Amino acid sequence: MRIELKPAATVAAALMCAITLIWTSPLLWMAVAAFRPDTGGSIDMASLLPPRHPTLANFAEALESADFLRYYLNTAIVVLGILACQLVTITLAGYAFARLRFPGHQALFYLFLLQLMLVPPILIVPNLTTIVRLGLYDSLLGVMAPYVASAFGTFMMRQTFRTIPRDFEEAAVIDGARLWQLLRYVLLPLAKPGLVAFSIVSVSAHWNEFLWPLMVTSSPENRTLTVGLASFTQGAEGGQQWGLIAAGTLLVALPLLVAFVGFQRQFVNSFLFSGIKG
Repeated sequence: MRIELKPAATVAAALMCAITLIWTSPLLWMAVAAFRPDTGGSIDMASLLPPRHPTLANFAEALESADFLRYYLNTAIVVLGILACQLVTITLAGYAFARLRFPGHQALFYLFLLQLMLVPPILIVPNLTTIVRLGLYDSLLGVMAPYVASAFGTFMMRQTFRTIPRDFEEAAVIDGARLWQLLRYVLLPLAKPGLVAFSIVSVSAHWNEFLWPLMVTSSPENRTLTVGLASFTQGAEGGQQWGLIAAGTLLVALPLLVAFVGFQRQFVNSFLFSGIKG
């Protein structure tokens, strides 16, 4: 059976392929340059063609030049620590705004959402002042502290809980379930798509966070991946070691790329059924 594409569909498909190629070209160059031997030629380094003799020398030199293992550990602690705190706070706040009725709850919710309208760099100075006063400067806890709560996560969980019929809660209450049992055994399993969708956003955002960790840390042992990569590339750029820079950048981006490729369907399904459209 032959499938004939209409001219409009053919043009649209070609346009999408061209846009995809343009969008992925930096990633393709990074992957090719990371495995390309250092020949000292800027023309070869700018090529997107795979090298004839790929090598892992750039990765070995990158791991020797910077403490990427320490950066990985610090980033994992920060990202997972923030996510653990946020899952608790956004679940409780989202349930409160979705189900509880108290004086001024609607106005309080809109006031809470004003955080989404603030540009993050505006809060750097007051947050940094607070961190210093609390004695958390130059620590991983100081990096995590401003992100314990999330207005976006609260909004997402509120929308998710609002899509769950109240019949489930009423049946659980009739059976004698307490609030924590209602959340743990009834609502959270049904709200799993929303939690997964927010987890994706949170992990991606804080894995790539650069400005705040740069401002709140000063010692090399407390650097995250992005801050460590910036320090690493400053030395490599001086020697025009683009293959080394590409290898270091790929080491930083690789976990997220692998996670996206491996769990792409779960990512899409989580956003489709998270309830954010409600």
